[in-house]
Amino acid sequence: MIEKELEEKLLLKYEQIADRLSEKGYAIIDNFLEPQQVRNLLEVLAHHKEQGGFRKAGIGSADRVVVDKEVRGDYIRWIEPSEALPPTQVFLDRMSDLLRYINRTCFLGLRDYEFHFTVYPPGTVYQRHIDQFKESDHRRLSFICYLNEDWLPEHGGNLRLYLPQEDGSEEEVDILPIAGRLACFRADMIPHEVLVATRHRYSLTGWMLDQLNELTFL
Repeated sequence: MIEKELEEKLLLKYEQIADRLSEKGYAIIDNFLEPQQVRNLLEVLAHHKEQGGFRKAGIGSADRVVVDKEVRGDYIRWIEPSEALPPTQVFLDRMSDLLRYINRTCFLGLRDYEFHFTVYPPGTVYQRHIDQFKESDHRRLSFICYLNEDWLPEHGGNLRLYLPQEDGSEEEVDILPIAGRLACFRADMIPHEVLVATRHRYSLTGWMLDQLNELTFL
């Protein structure tokens, strides 16, 4: 009975994501991950940090990466699904289910995904950008699942979306990076930035692709 209830709750969240993506181009869903799942993923993140698995993030596609800490201050650790630890695999399985649901309802032709753990040290940002590369347009949807327990508005670190309006203006939407919250949006349409925070800011960040993932993990 409990498993059936969980499945029904997840299905409702998938439906909300698909509906909001279709209507607005973005969706914000709270409690996409349960508190224990967040804690499990934070333990995995800490393990990767201890193993030296994080590297400074750059700007651009894999063969044209430029590191500029003024533009982008985060550290990342790419996830190879075949080597994912159990808590990470639980998250990837959920995203696989979501991918299949979105394909059935939104007809985006999604085929695969890529994700990494992300750490923003205090005082760092990621300036306004769009997630689809000029030389490669296979990222269709961007996803960020936050792992920040006890996060308060005064800690900062909002994700800011710039939503294009019909009159040529933009609407700004700020999203607080609280634990378990999932933010997703069209990778090819919505500029966004990460604002400065006073605490370390943790997330799982990734994209759903319209081709098989050929990313080379470094």
